[in-house]
Amino acid sequence: MDRLAPLQLFIAAAEAGSFSGAARRLDLGPVQASATIARLERELGTRLFERSTRRLRLTEAGEQWLPHARQMLAAWEDGQTALRGAAAQDQPLSGRLRVSLPSDIGRQHLWRWMEDFVAADGSTDLQLELRLSDRVTDLVQEPVDYAVRYGEPPDSSLIALPLAPANRRVLCASPAYIARHGQPATPADLRNHDCLRWVLGDSLHARWRFGSREGETVAVEVSGSRTVDDGGLVREWAVAGLGIAYKSGLDVAADLAAGRLVALLPDWLGEPAPLHWMAVGRHRLTPALRRLAESIRARCGALEASLARR
Repeated sequence: MDRLAPLQLFIAAAEAGSFSGAARRLDLGPVQASATIARLERELGTRLFERSTRRLRLTEAGEQWLPHARQMLAAWEDGQTALRGAAAQDQPLSGRLRVSLPSDIGRQHLWRWMEDFVAADGSTDLQLELRLSDRVTDLVQEPVDYAVRYGEPPDSSLIALPLAPANRRVLCASPAYIARHGQPATPADLRNHDCLRWVLGDSLHARWRFGSREGETVAVEVSGSRTVDDGGLVREWAVAGLGIAYKSGLDVAADLAAGRLVALLPDWLGEPAPLHWMAVGRHRLTPALRRLAESIRARCGALEASLARR
């Protein structure tokens, strides 16, 4: 393990571009991280990083060694997984579980599903830390072990377990809004409606895309009187009759089933919004963690089935 810690730190620093980011990711102090890398460089007999006040970048030697370091760490992780074997299949979740969740489905469903699994799995030695935010968490730089995310997995070192691979966005509004303003007949009609827009980071999600059953794709630039960076509030605004929302089907399934919202443009397919459980490294996907992800996938499937029946 003492040999692996510098490897993990080296890889984390290379991916984060800073010792401080790598230290946060691995729960180390910045001084300890810097000293560990310095010892590693002395042992290898070469500098791995070029340091400056503005940034940290790999030297040519560091670039050459990085794939070997990743290969060594991956081999260790694969070995760990093999050694767990059948004896570990029934072990419950334990230790600290730090997870970033999307705000809306996180508040509505995910935290409850996770608590149900913990209770049924017999997890008594578990510290659960949840972060509910629509901001995309950087699993490399931030002190979070896992993230549940909408969208296609990035091309990176992250490992993705599909939770709802066929999920799509649903255009919807409340019966009260429809009574006052009517329904759009085509995607282009959305330009004449009050659309509830959502912000992620510095990007405004105001270009809504739809696909026809015949394969046609249409993108509409929408506008509206309300904008927010919290997907849960978009749904609440829609339920309150304040506009039209374009939400993940998982987020609005319960509202559609209860009649609080009505699906619009049924002849058009919403944008794909697959949901994944993301982790850094295979070693974090323990048998218990995989059982948790499979449990959440089954719950997502039940919500998707309720949407299909409508």
